[in-house]
Amino acid sequence: MQSIDLQAHTYEERHGLVPSLTAMVSHCGAWITDRRTISATTLELRLEIQLRSAMDLYAALLSTGLELTRRGHQSMVDLCNCQRYLATGEAKLITIRLELAFLEDITLHSLLFGQPHFA
Repeated sequence: MQSIDLQAHTYEERHGLVPSLTAMVSHCGAWITDRRTISATTLELRLEIQLRSAMDLYAALLSTGLELTRRGHQSMVDLCNCQRYLATGEAKLITIRLELAFLEDITLHSLLFGQPHFA
C-alpha cells in the first residue's frame, strides 16, 4: 500500500473546519483511520482512499479552504495522473497522512494597533 504525506494550513477556525472536512472526506469515499492532535494548533489525519477517488479527495480538501504546500499539490496531482493509467476495475488503496496547521489571521492593523509588546 502506497503512503503519501501531505502538509496544509488554514486560517479557518478549527471547530468549524474539522466537522466539514470530515464530512467532505467521507463523502468522496475516503476512510479516516486515525485522528490525532499534535499540538494546540496542529492536527493529523490518516486517510485511506481508493486511487480512483483521488481527484474527488483533492477537490474536497481544496473546497474546505485548506492551503496545501507545493509538495502536497504535486503529490495529489501525481495521484490523479496515476489514476488515469489504472486498468478498468483495478482498485488500489492509498494511505494519506495529512498534517493540518491552524494559523491565526494576523493583519497589519492588529500588529500596529494591537496590544503593546514589551521587550
